[in-house]
Amino acid sequence: MENKKEMRTWLDDFHLPHPLVIAGPCSAETENQVLQIARELQDSKVSIFRAGIWKPRTRPGGFEGVGEIGLKWLQKAKAETGLLMAVEVATAAHVKLALEHDIDVLWIGARTTVNPFAVQEIADALQNTEKIVLVKNPVNPDLALWIGGVERLYHAGIKKLGVIHRGFSTYEKTKYRNNPEWQIAIDFQSKFPDIPLIIDPSHITGKRDMIFQVTQQALDFNYDGMIIETHCDPDNAWSDAAQQVTPERLKQIIFDLVIRKEDDADGDYLQQLSKLRVKIDDYDSKLLDVIGQRMKVAEDIGALKKAKNVAVLQNKRWNEILERMVKEGSQRGLSEEFIVQFFKAIHQESIAHQEKVFKSE
Repeated sequence: MENKKEMRTWLDDFHLPHPLVIAGPCSAETENQVLQIARELQDSKVSIFRAGIWKPRTRPGGFEGVGEIGLKWLQKAKAETGLLMAVEVATAAHVKLALEHDIDVLWIGARTTVNPFAVQEIADALQNTEKIVLVKNPVNPDLALWIGGVERLYHAGIKKLGVIHRGFSTYEKTKYRNNPEWQIAIDFQSKFPDIPLIIDPSHITGKRDMIFQVTQQALDFNYDGMIIETHCDPDNAWSDAAQQVTPERLKQIIFDLVIRKEDDADGDYLQQLSKLRVKIDDYDSKLLDVIGQRMKVAEDIGALKKAKNVAVLQNKRWNEILERMVKEGSQRGLSEEFIVQFFKAIHQESIAHQEKVFKSE
């Protein structure tokens, strides 16, 4: 994927003075519903209209989409409004139908991205297409799997690629429907800076009142656009009602968003930034020194446990540490989510150091 710059050209072709906006209902429900929403979005900053035609449900029995008929509704919406049309595809059959109906943008959902066989099947069906293809992150936090999905499409000659950050499943209870795991998306962005990165706050939050906050955070991280589920009557939507906003609310969200500059060439700014970064680098080095010292103590504890034939893992002690650190972290203005993740990583490394002692002669 050396010529990544080609991938950004499709976004540049929109000539947008603001981030890309993709919007529309979670599901296409009726022809009137699709047309009404498209009309209400026509004179906004929305460039691409999205609607689910085939809906993969976790369990059978739920609404699984209207199918092929919905593609004809999107054709009508495009002819009337001029908006580009986008749908999710999960099989080669979906791709064939979407291309036959001249759908402009196809996205691969999180449940499909986890399956390399399915992604390859879609890539083969899309061989050398000029359509825009977006890849959602996989359900589980796996950067390599996300990259692998994009690479399969790229190797199939698809150059108009982008990715959608829709959050990751977790067993832990958080305020999000799908935990953002921002660092994974940032790592992708760092590795492939010329592949457009789009935020999906609807699926990350699962709650319409959190959509602005998450979208703004993404723009603060220099994301290229957003895909927001929008419905004329969200409370009565046939799927994912809680995370959809009205067209009016979407327009207000777009208006309220603050678009950050990538950089600032002002001399005073650069001087102040340089001084602050020196401080950060100093603190980072000190952090590593302290963590290194902590691991040496963990090894001493491991040696003591080994001598007394005591098990490495002590759950009671670990839970006490975590509870105390969450409390102390809160007093220092640190979120519980960060403290839990940070000390879990510390704990895992400590266990690894103790196990190393146990395995040594």
